[in-house]
This record gives sequence, C-alpha cells and structure tokens, in this order.
Amino acid sequence: MSALKDRITADMKTAMREKDKERLATIRMLTAAIKQREVDERIELTDDDVVAIVEKLVKQRREAEAQYRAGDRPELADQEAAEAALLTPYLPAQLDEAEIDALIEQAMADTGAESMRDMGKVMGQLKPKVAGRTDMSALSAKIKARLAG
Repeated sequence: MSALKDRITADMKTAMREKDKERLATIRMLTAAIKQREVDERIELTDDDVVAIVEKLVKQRREAEAQYRAGDRPELADQEAAEAALLTPYLPAQLDEAEIDALIEQAMADTGAESMRDMGKVMGQLKPKVAGRTDMSALSAKIKARLAG
C-alpha cells in the first residue's frame, strides 16, 4: 500500500474520532475515487497515481467554485473552496514562480524552442518534472507567452 494512501486512511480515522464531518466527507470522497480507479483498472495505485487523483479532484473543486461565484451562489462556492483546501495537503509542495520560470528557461534551452510550434516539446519535457507541483494550465499559459513574445 502506498504511503499516501496510508496517510489518507489515518486522516480519515482521525476525522472520525474528532467528529469533523466536513473533513470526513471530503476524505471519504477521495478514498472512494481511489478505490473506484483501483477496481476499474484492477491495480494497486502508487503515490503518483493517488496524487493525480487528488489533482483532478482539486481542479474540479476550483472550477466549480468559480462557476458558483459567477452564478452568485457564495455558500456553495465556499463549500467547494473548503473541500479544495482539505485536499491540497495531499499534493506535493507547490513550485514558486521563480522555480517555474527557471524550469521553463531550462526546457526551452534544452529543446531549442523558438516558436509556438515547439510548445509540445517544452511541455513534454516539463510535465514529468512539475506534475502535481503546479497548475498545468497556468504553466501552459506562461510557456505560450514566452514563445509568442
């Protein structure tokens, strides 16, 4: 069993003991998503697989929060934001702007990227290095800005 899954299970037990209903519900949703994927694919998930699931759930929560705010439903938006905040600690430490910029510069130098046609090469080189540590859409936007200008 992966260390991250062990940590999630331990956190769920703690939430049960402390009667923290919101945290418990969020962790149960996460464990259900993990178990669903394990059953569907008939595999034991690694930490990287679990991180990918957490990333997906956090992204869904943030998108839903934005839609609720746009629809003037602050109570639902706050709930989505709270769930995203409860899931975030299961992600690896996030990269700061300077680290991201340095990685982009390095990838562009390594691939010889000069135009938008080279976007795929740069993303291909960066994706394994930054997976789970930054928002991929923001990274893509930064690369596009560098290659366009």
